[in-house]
Amino acid sequence: MHDAGDHEGVNRFVRKHFGVVGTFRLHRNALGWDLLCAPLNVLLAPIFLLSRLAALLLSMLGLRRGSQWILRQPIFLHSAVARAVEQRVETELWPPNTPMNERQRRLLRDYTSVRTSVSEIFTTLVVLALGYFMFRNPTPGVVSLTPFVSDYMTQSSAIAHFPLGQGLGNLWYGVFPPERSITYVITVGVSLAAIASLVTTFAGIIADPLQVHLGIHRRRLLGLLLNLEANDAIGPVLAREHALARLADLTDAGVSLFRMLR
Repeated sequence: MHDAGDHEGVNRFVRKHFGVVGTFRLHRNALGWDLLCAPLNVLLAPIFLLSRLAALLLSMLGLRRGSQWILRQPIFLHSAVARAVEQRVETELWPPNTPMNERQRRLLRDYTSVRTSVSEIFTTLVVLALGYFMFRNPTPGVVSLTPFVSDYMTQSSAIAHFPLGQGLGNLWYGVFPPERSITYVITVGVSLAAIASLVTTFAGIIADPLQVHLGIHRRRLLGLLLNLEANDAIGPVLAREHALARLADLTDAGVSLFRMLR
């Protein structure tokens, strides 16, 4: 079996595939169906989290067959980038002529699914920074960002078309803000969600080298290899990245609800 203690082999793999050049090569695979997979996987992420929590609960209750059945159900769409990572792990870090069993392939797929949540977290940070620097308000997601962007675009358009000039238009609409239609707000929200999905698809181009620098890729990959080589069937695992991504969603909804009720 592969020696999971071969840290240097893992280090070479991480530098080769998750460094600046390597991650660009990986993300060339995203130029295709992955542009649709990413937004759909974002929508499926809460279902994935609930399935992992249910499997964990069943395992704690001793209902291992039910837990394993849930874990076998694929939730995320299998993106081309995820398949490329899995193929590289299997061919470069796994012993040749040693096929993986079902449990090992599930662990490998769980490993690559974490990339989806990391990409979502990266997108959340981008949206949060955008909301802070443009509107001086916390916007942990598209839902909380949409009202600010729609207000800004509505007011900018009204000022640009003010009949007495933009200077007076700025004064006028500063006192009497233009009204925005709910249809317009929804259109802006859908547009922002599409842009956020595109950012999520290619977030790894920036997130991968950062994780290499912080040692996250190395630790996660070493953990994967140890689990792959374990003789006993590993129980359901919920990576903290999945929980953090969903926490961001809940925060986004909470911030938006607070502003609506204020």
